[in-house]
Amino acid sequence: MSKTIYTLFISFLQIGLFSIGGGYAIIPLIQEQVVNSYNWLTLQEYTDIITISQMTPGPLVVNTASFVGIRLAGIPGAIAATLGSILSGFIISIFLYKFFMKHKDIDSISNILKGLRSSSVGLIASAASTIILIAFFGTASIGVKGFSINITAIILFVISLFLLRKYKLNPILIMIFTGVIGLFFY
Repeated sequence: MSKTIYTLFISFLQIGLFSIGGGYAIIPLIQEQVVNSYNWLTLQEYTDIITISQMTPGPLVVNTASFVGIRLAGIPGAIAATLGSILSGFIISIFLYKFFMKHKDIDSISNILKGLRSSSVGLIASAASTIILIAFFGTASIGVKGFSINITAIILFVISLFLLRKYKLNPILIMIFTGVIGLFFY
């Protein structure tokens, strides 16, 4: 049990250390650790945890770390994973704040930040495509034989996107709406 707690801490410490962009950009990093490297969760379980993490208050990585930690090692696992996920970010944030305040007028620093911002967009797009593929087709890979199209998920996606973009509805209302619809259609 203590080995699992230690592994959770180290794994989420690595995720926190390399999670440039945070938010949705971190989803592929978490997936690599919890699904691909350690096989702690299946891809479907991981997608479910990401969905739940988005519906609960707090940062995505902290919520995901808490859920994975509890699943594997109870409360001590949740504490270890959560501490691991925030410790490196906390330390790096303090260092970067001091560094950027000292060198804020240098153009190359600004250019580095622009490059990091661009890579964050790619990471977010990768995470979004994985979630879309799983929701719509039941697989995270394009070209896999034997997948099925989930028409209900596609319709809910289109309606949600329309309501969010056209009417700027509160995302929480959209989630409640789609959750109720899902209760009846799934």
